[in-house]
Amino acid sequence: MKTTRTITPRFLPVLVLLLVLLVAAGCGGDGRGDDDASGTTSTTESSGGDGGEQLSGRVEADGSSTVGPFTSAAAERFGDEQPDVQVTVGVSGTGGGFERFCRGETDLSNASR
Repeated sequence: MKTTRTITPRFLPVLVLLLVLLVAAGCGGDGRGDDDASGTTSTTESSGGDGGEQLSGRVEADGSSTVGPFTSAAAERFGDEQPDVQVTVGVSGTGGGFERFCRGETDLSNASR
């Protein structure tokens, strides 16, 4: 007797994450690492006594309205740690976010499919 296997809902988030990583890898740059996708160069400086780095620049995310609130919350917490980094979160839908990401217009793409 042949047994069939189905994908259970608990593995679905893992599959979605793998898909997002594959798409992101396919949209990668040329590997030179001189500028980010928005055309600005980020700089780092040594910060005070905690051994961390102080960053500056811009980060732009766009995509799913379902994931947008989580990205906004993460951006707010990141801004508390790195006040010189401007983080913008847009909501144009999963497909729209991926299109902008692949054109190099954003740094992060939110997806909920």
